[in-house]
Amino acid sequence: MSPGGMPAPMVSNYLVQAILCTLFCCLPAGIVSIVYAAQVNSKLAVGDRMGAIQSSENAKKWAWVSFGVGIGVFLIYLVIVIAAAASSSSN
Repeated sequence: MSPGGMPAPMVSNYLVQAILCTLFCCLPAGIVSIVYAAQVNSKLAVGDRMGAIQSSENAKKWAWVSFGVGIGVFLIYLVIVIAAAASSSSN
C-alpha cells in the first residue's frame, strides 16, 4: 500500500522479454537482463520498492541492448550474404 492508502502500482519485471531476447538475440546481454528481472519480485517481497524499480529499469535496458545487438548482427550477416551472392553471380 502506498502512503495514501491506495495500492502501489505494480513494477514490471520484464522477465518474458529478457528470456525471449536471450533465446533469439544476444545470449550474454540477455542473461544480464534475466538476472535483473529475477530480482524485481524478490525485492518487492521484502519491501524494497526503489530497488525493485531500479532492477526493473536495468532488466528493460539490458533486454533492449540484447535486442539491438541481435538486430545488428542479423543486419551484418544479411549484408555479407547479399555481397557474397552478388560476387558469385558476377563470376
